[in-house]
Amino acid sequence: MTTFIDDTGTSKRKARRGFSASYLNPTAGFTLLEMLVVMVIIGMLAAFIGPKLFGNVEKAAITAATAQVKSMRSTIEIFRLDVGRYPTAQEGLAVLNKAPIDAPSAARWRGPYLDDAVPLDPWKTPYQYSVPGANGQPFALYSYGGDSKRGGEGDAADIGILPPN
Repeated sequence: MTTFIDDTGTSKRKARRGFSASYLNPTAGFTLLEMLVVMVIIGMLAAFIGPKLFGNVEKAAITAATAQVKSMRSTIEIFRLDVGRYPTAQEGLAVLNKAPIDAPSAARWRGPYLDDAVPLDPWKTPYQYSVPGANGQPFALYSYGGDSKRGGEGDAADIGILPPN
């Protein structure tokens, strides 16, 4: 603080620039009414924006599941090129991380083909693998979708390379 003398000869103290005593004033601040108005405005915004955001979450989960199925399909194709066959239904997707039991296939296995364990779908359920797939596909690789049950429609539909009906 600096001290100066005014025209009357009395000394006064000048507060440092940027500081004021208003933060010590117990009556300064927001009133309850002001806080309630802000809370109501935030609530209204959440009511309008929330449903749109949550609707997109399901679409994002479907997109993520589709991308994971495509990635794992490529991984299965790499396994086929190395080993000379697709994984059997008994081996399932686990063979992408652990060598097959039969010696000829184990000798050709160049895995692990996945960095981590076989991923779960966006709804935290395992991807399904079966042999053969639908429409002449050599295998089926799919997620049950949002309802975690076979079949379904809309957001609950199965996603991926589907098995024969």
